[in-house]
Amino acid sequence: MILVLMGVSGAGKSTVGHTLAERLNCPFADADDFHPPANKAKMASGQPLNDEDRQPWLERLNQLMREWHEKGSSGILACSALKDKYRVILKQGMPEGTVQFVLLDLPKETLTERLAARKHEYMNPKLLDSQLATLERPSDAVIVTNDRPIEQVVDEILNKVK
Repeated sequence: MILVLMGVSGAGKSTVGHTLAERLNCPFADADDFHPPANKAKMASGQPLNDEDRQPWLERLNQLMREWHEKGSSGILACSALKDKYRVILKQGMPEGTVQFVLLDLPKETLTERLAARKHEYMNPKLLDSQLATLERPSDAVIVTNDRPIEQVVDEILNKVK
C-alpha cells in the first residue's frame, strides 16, 4: 500500500510521514523536494501555484509511486494533493486500492501558529488562505486530526488504513 499524507502547509505531512515510514520500514518522499525551481520561486514570492504549474509535478509524483509499486514496495508520500483532480493524477495507472489518502486536518489557527514558528525554503505563510480555499476535502480519505503526540497520530492512521 502507498499512503499519501495530504493537507495544507503546516498540517504535519513531513513529520508524520517520516515517523510512519520508519514504523513501516518503507520509503518516504516529500513532494516539496520534487517542485521545479520556477514553482519554488513563485511560492516564495507569495504567489499560489495554478493547475498548470502543478501538472508536471503531480505527474512526476505519480511516476514515483508507480516505481514503488512496480518494485513491490510500500511507500509514504507527503503531498498537499489539495484538489480532487490532483488526486486523480496521483493515482493514475495504479491498481484500485493501492493508493490511500490520509488528510491531516487542523484548525486554521493552529496552522497559522505552526507556519509562523517554522522557516521553510519557499513556502510563504501568506499562502495558507489560498491553500485552504483550494482544498477540496476528499470523500474517500482517512481523516486524522494532527493535534496530539506524533506516535498517537501514527497509531490512528495505521488503525484506520489496515
